[in-house]
Amino acid sequence: MFGLFEKKNPQEQLEKCLQKKDWDGLARAYYDLGTAAMDKGDLNKAVLWLNRADTVYSASDPVFEKTSKNRLFHKEIVSDCSDRIGTLEEAPLLYNRIPEEMEEKGEDLSDPQVRMWGLLSIARLVTLGERLGRLPGCEVLGRLGWAVDTMFKSFLEPITLEEYNGLMDICNELYDLGDSQAFYAGGEIEVPGGAPFQVFDLNGMMGVHLELNTYLDNHLRLLSALSQNQEPPAAEVSMVGCVLLPDYYVRIGAADLDEVPQIKAELERIESDYDFVCSGVTWEEAARRAEAYKALDILQKP
Repeated sequence: MFGLFEKKNPQEQLEKCLQKKDWDGLARAYYDLGTAAMDKGDLNKAVLWLNRADTVYSASDPVFEKTSKNRLFHKEIVSDCSDRIGTLEEAPLLYNRIPEEMEEKGEDLSDPQVRMWGLLSIARLVTLGERLGRLPGCEVLGRLGWAVDTMFKSFLEPITLEEYNGLMDICNELYDLGDSQAFYAGGEIEVPGGAPFQVFDLNGMMGVHLELNTYLDNHLRLLSALSQNQEPPAAEVSMVGCVLLPDYYVRIGAADLDEVPQIKAELERIESDYDFVCSGVTWEEAARRAEAYKALDILQKP
C-alpha cells in the first residue's frame, strides 16, 4: 500500500513527461529537482531547474491553471517556485553578478557604444543559432546572422522596408519561441567533444531568446524614431553577458561557473569588446569584428 505513495525520481519523471508531452508533470519534475538542489545548497542548479519549471508552466494558460491548483499529494507549486526564484536572485551567483557588472559598465558608455557592445555579443551566437535553427520550430535562430548584418547596415545607411519588416519578423518569432514546445520539449544538437546542447539551455540569464527579442525591438524603435525625428529609446545593456550560456554548463555538471573555460573565454571577449567600443571605433570596424565573431563556435574549449 505504501508503494502507492512513493515519490518518483524527479529525473526519471522528467524523461517520462517529455516522452508523454505532459507539461504540467514536466514543470513539477523541474520544480522537484530545483527544490532538492536548493535545499542541498546547490544554488546554480536550483536556478537552472526552478527557472525551467517557471518557463514550462508559464508557457500556456491551460498548463498554468493546472499547475497552480491545489490537489491531494500534487501540490500547487507556482507561488513557492516564484518565491524561491526571488530568493535566488539575491544570491552571490554568476547568474546575478554578471548582469549587475554589465549594467555598471554600461553607465560609462554612450548610447551608440552600448548598442555596439550588445550587437557584438549577438554576433557570437550566430554559429550556435545556425545549428539550433535546423531543429523544428527553432528556424528563427538560424537567421541571426542576417539580423546582425542588417542591423550593422542600418547604422551605416538606411535599410529598406523589406529589411525592416524582416527584422520585425525575427523579433516577434524570438518572443514566441519561449512559449513554444520547440523550446522546452527536449530538442538538442550534438556538440563535438562535449555533451549535447539543448534549446532549453537558452533559458538562463533571463532567456537568451528574450534578450535578443528585447535588443531587436529596441533597435526597431530606434530606427522608427529616427525616421520620424522623434526621441529614440535608450539603449539597453542586458544583451551583453547572455552569451555565457550558464544553464548549459550547470546542467552538464560544472561545479564552478567561473572556472568553465568557455565562460572564462567569453568574459575575456566581453571585456575586450568593452575596451574596443570605448576606443572610438567606427561602425565599419565593429562590423569587421562581428564578421569574425559570426564564425566562432562558443561551445568549443578555447
